[in-house]
Amino acid sequence: MTSLPVVNQPPHRCGALLGQLARRLQTRSESVLTPLGLRPRHLIALTVLRDQGGSSQQDLAKTLEMDSTNVVGLLNDLETENLIERRRSPVDRRRHVVELTDVGAKLLARAEFALAAVEDEVFRGLSEEQRETLYTLLQQATNKSEIEACTEAVRPPVC
Repeated sequence: MTSLPVVNQPPHRCGALLGQLARRLQTRSESVLTPLGLRPRHLIALTVLRDQGGSSQQDLAKTLEMDSTNVVGLLNDLETENLIERRRSPVDRRRHVVELTDVGAKLLARAEFALAAVEDEVFRGLSEEQRETLYTLLQQATNKSEIEACTEAVRPPVC
């Protein structure tokens, strides 16, 4: 029997622990978003619209890195619940402008409050300083800005 090559690895591996935390966060997040009628992709779109003060439908698709057909379906969901409003651009009638409604802004605030409580629960063993350090390290590890990290959640996995 041939021996396997020795791999120089750190004594503590993070992958399994990160996976466990991710599953716990996802399960708990879904449990607080579902009663609000939201899915993670809804939350991300609402957040982008709030942070950008509205967007053209086409620009929103680019920001979310989603196919325009999928964005239409997403916006239909949000519009049905009066969370967003779509209207023709006064500058270019071919374009749709999408904005967050007051109802959408209030629901987004409730969702963010609920998700903050989830993070507090999941990371209760860490101090505030440790949580900030963890956030910084995770951003460095993913080599992504905050908006890139958020929008990645709405993209389907590439198999």
